[in-house]
Amino acid sequence: MAQDKIHETWSSRTMFLLATVGAAVGLGSLWRFPYITGENGGGAFVLLYIGFIVLLGLPAAGIELALGRLGKQSPLGTMKKLVERGQNFTFWKVIGVLSLLIPFFAMTYYSVIASWTFDYFLKSVTGQLQGIKVQEAEDLFRDFLSSPLRMLCWYTLYIAVVVFVIGRGVRAGLEKASTLMMPALFLLLLGLVAYAALYGDFGAALTFLFKPDFSKVTATTFLLALGQALFSMGIGVGALMTYGAYLSDDVSLPRSAIIVGLSVTFVSLLAGLAIFPFVFSFGLNPGEGPGLIFVTLPLAFGQLHFGTVLGGAFFLLMAFAALTSSFAMLEPIVSWLEERQGWSRMKLAATAGIAAWFVGLAPLLSFNVWGSIKLLPFVALIKDKTIFELFDFVVANLLLPANSILIALFAGWALSRASLQTELRLTPLKMAYTTFVAKVGAPAAIFVIFLSSFS
Repeated sequence: MAQDKIHETWSSRTMFLLATVGAAVGLGSLWRFPYITGENGGGAFVLLYIGFIVLLGLPAAGIELALGRLGKQSPLGTMKKLVERGQNFTFWKVIGVLSLLIPFFAMTYYSVIASWTFDYFLKSVTGQLQGIKVQEAEDLFRDFLSSPLRMLCWYTLYIAVVVFVIGRGVRAGLEKASTLMMPALFLLLLGLVAYAALYGDFGAALTFLFKPDFSKVTATTFLLALGQALFSMGIGVGALMTYGAYLSDDVSLPRSAIIVGLSVTFVSLLAGLAIFPFVFSFGLNPGEGPGLIFVTLPLAFGQLHFGTVLGGAFFLLMAFAALTSSFAMLEPIVSWLEERQGWSRMKLAATAGIAAWFVGLAPLLSFNVWGSIKLLPFVALIKDKTIFELFDFVVANLLLPANSILIALFAGWALSRASLQTELRLTPLKMAYTTFVAKVGAPAAIFVIFLSSFS
């Protein structure tokens, strides 16, 4: 059967780690994590975040990697294999379905935002942002969003890059891209931090990010730190299961999870040190999310020495972070198609990419010509959401928490402890704790986050 096909494997643990860190470090890590850290107690939030990473994030990531390596197939192929091997309820196969649907739909709307980095990279290196004023920066961004054709061109190019890399395979595509992009991302980030230390308000950024302010720590702070810890590790998306399937048996999963967790935290904090010195130096608002990236920072770069080079480096950094995440979104779908079709890898990637491109047209057009369309006006919770906002809400607030809970419950209650231990190779005490996390800790924590998103 086609489903028994063995996929390509990573050439080394280093290649696996580069790709997995790249999958976890996306645009959200670069603008959301530093901001919520500063707004929720600085160093106090960082301590909470690291605590939740250790207590829940690392065990959950290890479990998902273990499931992937046990099945050695796409998420759906893996879940079918594990369910049939353990004679478990067929219901558990829904994890495999969700682990394909989530990255597919996330890819469709994430690529819309991510492709903006291409446009702003070009604007930066051609000097269009040099000396720009507040109103000009806002008008530039507004004009871009009001041009569906311009957005469509960059969106199409972005999808094409992702398809090309994934179409070349694990070693010739994912590994080579990760070998180029991840070291470049780190170097660009370090260079921006060095420049920020020289020409920005570095002291204010350090205080904002790291000075513990326990007066700001509330129940909401705990929920934010918990959610960031779980989802910054890529729990429930399907990427960890897919990347784990390509991993050789001699690689330690717990150690790999620790390295990924530390790397993601390090990159996120470095991003804060690269961005916020300029924000505070110019008296700008650090809490603008996408607006910070595409309006506020171009304004700051336009006033700085070597602003053209600095802005170009920044948007290249953002593009690399976006692309490595998008590779991890398309790979599970291509992996599944590879098990079912005898086509070339490039043809499979193109098929998946074209499908994502078509679906993504709806959220893209919701920024302009379809901006007034509300798909579910009769549902009070989401009646005012645009198509883009609806896609994001369904994936991030419904499907992702549901799949994360199901993965943990399956590993804790349906999968044999011996199977899990075969992959994780933990001491009895650590294995007992990991089992507890799977059975109770992670499901309960994610369910609380799920409920809080509706409050």
